[in-house]
Amino acid sequence: MAFTGRYEVESEDNYDAFVKCIGIPSDIIEKGRNFKIVTEVAQNGNDFVWTQIYPTGQSMTNKFTIGKEADMETMGGKKFKATVKMEDGKVVADFPNYHHTAEIAGGKLVEISTAGGVTYKRVSKKLA
Repeated sequence: MAFTGRYEVESEDNYDAFVKCIGIPSDIIEKGRNFKIVTEVAQNGNDFVWTQIYPTGQSMTNKFTIGKEADMETMGGKKFKATVKMEDGKVVADFPNYHHTAEIAGGKLVEISTAGGVTYKRVSKKLA
């Protein structure tokens, strides 16, 4: 499927402003800056398993089906329920304090999160 793969962060825009906006503590912001986060996506039709692996060895996994409510977790560790949608080939989710989209563009995973007028963009290259 289009999203299936393992991706590593290649570039980020507005990391500091975005994570401050969503309330991530400054010590965590420092640790997370320039992390080479690896994202693993397994897609089977409308079913997704989306995992982010941090250099510290910690990981966060969200499992969801497009159009069905699912238990999710934010990058700050908050648990919530959301219905993930697919719009124009993009995975779209409304987290408690930000709007998130993900798409495959030019073979790369492009994620955009918006909160309080701040837009954070993360581009990840596909690993072999």
